[in-house]
Amino acid sequence: MKLFSTVWSVVSLLALLALPATAQTDREHIEHTLDQIHVQASKADFDAYFDLYTDNAVFIGTDATERWPIEEFKGYAGPLFAQGRGWTYTVLERHVVLAPGGDVAWFDERLDNNNLGETRGSGVLLRTESGWKVAQYNLTIPIPNELSRQVVGLIRALEN
Repeated sequence: MKLFSTVWSVVSLLALLALPATAQTDREHIEHTLDQIHVQASKADFDAYFDLYTDNAVFIGTDATERWPIEEFKGYAGPLFAQGRGWTYTVLERHVVLAPGGDVAWFDERLDNNNLGETRGSGVLLRTESGWKVAQYNLTIPIPNELSRQVVGLIRALEN
């Protein structure tokens, strides 16, 4: 019985020590998936880019009307990618949180883009049988608080 207790204690300790390593490995895989989103979009590699999304993913763009289920987003990006025209975002800062249970993660990242300047990406990833995949990606253009009323006024004028 004492041998069983000792073995159980060692196994439990090893399991506890492995938890941070697993979380770290997951974080590395998540970071890699997010990095590849930007690399493959910049290369306009349709298959490699869309392989990083779940089958029911949603991409939310900067315009209030841009909520694209993945098949619609493929329809938008496909012709651009076919012409070799992707989009390039450089990561300035990123935060990733792994949910309890370890199968869901969410992130936010500050990005730089030649056309839009500083933007923000945020979203959700799911662990799948083939690795971490993006289930939702939300691209926004942060507006400094000092400019908010002016920008809202411009948007309202455009809508009217």
